[in-house]
Amino acid sequence: MLIYNARLVTAEALIFPGWLLCHGDKIAHFGAGMPPLVDTQRIDAQGAWLLPGMIDVHVHGAVGHDTMDASSEGLQAMSRCYAEHGVTAFLATTWTDSRARVDAALAAIAATIGKTQGAALIGAHLEGPYLNPVRCGAQDSTHIRRAERKEALKFLDLGIIRLLALAPEYPENEWLIEECTARGIRVSAAHTDATYAQMERAVALGVRQTTHTYNAMRPLHHRDPGTVGAALTIDALMCELIADGVHVHPATQLLLWRAKGADGMLLVSDAVRGAGLASGETYLQDGREVQVRDAAYLPDNTLAGSTTLLDTAFAQFLRATGVTVEQAWKVVSLNPARALGIDGYKGSIAYGKDADLVLLDADLRVQRTIVGGRIAYTRSPE
Repeated sequence: MLIYNARLVTAEALIFPGWLLCHGDKIAHFGAGMPPLVDTQRIDAQGAWLLPGMIDVHVHGAVGHDTMDASSEGLQAMSRCYAEHGVTAFLATTWTDSRARVDAALAAIAATIGKTQGAALIGAHLEGPYLNPVRCGAQDSTHIRRAERKEALKFLDLGIIRLLALAPEYPENEWLIEECTARGIRVSAAHTDATYAQMERAVALGVRQTTHTYNAMRPLHHRDPGTVGAALTIDALMCELIADGVHVHPATQLLLWRAKGADGMLLVSDAVRGAGLASGETYLQDGREVQVRDAAYLPDNTLAGSTTLLDTAFAQFLRATGVTVEQAWKVVSLNPARALGIDGYKGSIAYGKDADLVLLDADLRVQRTIVGGRIAYTRSPE
């Protein structure tokens, strides 16, 4: 496959007009100017942005499906939806729930990895159940618990968890931070009331990320910097951000960008079952009614996740902060890949890396999504 006449964004430069040649599922060559004369499928990008595919490390569901349904068919539908939104790889993310339901969800993920037709399902993100009920948000507080060794090791031994989110302030959870770190599993501070000092200890133990920064965590106060203060100032922490314009004010998005820079943060959708459904529709989550509006809401107006997918979040983030595509592309591709330790073969346009690519028009609407050299989505002509 040859893509030409593109605004090609690499780690080194913006190339326009640029071209890129895929050989099988890998990037074979790319360059500036006229493309080579090769007998292969040719795609005229017509000046569109050609970026490395987006990677969503924190996404629960979409189009009426959720990871906790423990359904391979549901994960397939989610995969197709995410590809329509420029995502080429994702972690199916669990909720706090009973051991049996988490087991079932993880088993469905394990059975579906490598078999999706849209975005590639590359593993699981275990969000909970080892959280702090004081900052539970929409997580079911009745199932929040400390990290019991037998249960947690059973989850880890499946070999599919790439990211685990917990409240690091509890001594009972500290062993799990160290265990995950030893196994190469990324650990994120989530739904936490950790003080700054507790976050410093968590980082020393191996925590390297903050989950949906600002949301469901101890806020910043000038005499009590809290979890947010740690996220902003500890260089070892990479910060997730939900940039749907609801969860975090534009000015606070800009603050995170200025504090962490292009290498210190990553966008996540935190999208739930309601993503892709019409505004006003309702569904049940843990027996509670959730309504789709500009995000997902419980009846008491508690935010219950986002309904904005990653392409829209990226565009919103650029508007909120005033940064450019060339400055910010890492937050949806390279930084998620770095967080998962897969940046050696995903997350940027480079020779020999996976041919995971997305074409975005001038309005940042997805035109094509390419997963492993295969076209997973093409936008219909208007």
